[in-house]
Amino acid sequence: MYSKEFLKKVYEKLYTIRIFETECIRLYRQGLIRGYFHPYLGEEAIAVGVCTTLAVNDYITSTHRGHGHGIARGADIKRMVAELFGKETGYCRGLGGSMHIADSSAGNLGANGIVAGGIPLGTGAALGASLRGEDSVSVVFTSDGATNNGVFAETLNLAAIWNLPLLLVVENNQFAVSTPIEQATREPDIYKRGIGYGVESFSVDGNDVIKVYEKAKESVNMCRNGNGPVLMEAKTYRHGGHHVNDPGLYMPEDRVAYYKTRDPVAKGRKYLLEIGNTAENEIKALEESVERSMEDAVEFARESPEMTVDDFLEIVETY
Repeated sequence: MYSKEFLKKVYEKLYTIRIFETECIRLYRQGLIRGYFHPYLGEEAIAVGVCTTLAVNDYITSTHRGHGHGIARGADIKRMVAELFGKETGYCRGLGGSMHIADSSAGNLGANGIVAGGIPLGTGAALGASLRGEDSVSVVFTSDGATNNGVFAETLNLAAIWNLPLLLVVENNQFAVSTPIEQATREPDIYKRGIGYGVESFSVDGNDVIKVYEKAKESVNMCRNGNGPVLMEAKTYRHGGHHVNDPGLYMPEDRVAYYKTRDPVAKGRKYLLEIGNTAENEIKALEESVERSMEDAVEFARESPEMTVDDFLEIVETY
């Protein structure tokens, strides 16, 4: 049985991601966020369930849909919003934007605009930890679309040969942009690919934060004890199109409606209410606190300065 405090912590993360994404979509519409913006709406349980199992010395790599991973790993939403606004106070001084937020101090090696780009980076982190004899696990968050990239198979084989402390999490939201998974592979159960490489592999309900947490905890312990790598396929569904300007008209309405009845944030709230025996007014107070924190983050980002031209030119000349 899970404690009230644990479930409260989990729900706070779920709700923070939901509020962050929802508010940032509104800010994007106002022109305050430039470039692309890929919401994590509907997938929150995966990041929270996995990252809740991690220790401070563990690593993650992210994807173009990476805000949820950063928040679940403990990112400051003030610096997150500032980064999206292109401000000096952002995690990458405003140079990374939505798709390239990184926080090495928290073991977040970065989001990546290149599909499958984070896979070799996370594998390298796992190899480095292994060679140094560190008690660290590397978690790679990647997408169903990335699994048809050659580096996915190469990583499974290499990590298996070297017994790396690597948890490869495939967030299967069932579309690679607009291509349904059934049109991209004959076998839509992605976890089965790991079996052929001798990798512990399984599928989990990506909309249920407790189920994700339990399987992730088991997997992280395996990796930490020298029994990695592990492949986790978390099946989920986006609440909308690939990015904020994509209406997602290719997504069957009945499937979207079905998955919204299994909303991961609502499910986390139900866990807190029923298993955590938490009063409705206490949950509401938690939600209002998260909403105030988001308001403060937006105000912080609005008031933050942009990088100076001189600093920008110095970076360009240096790198």
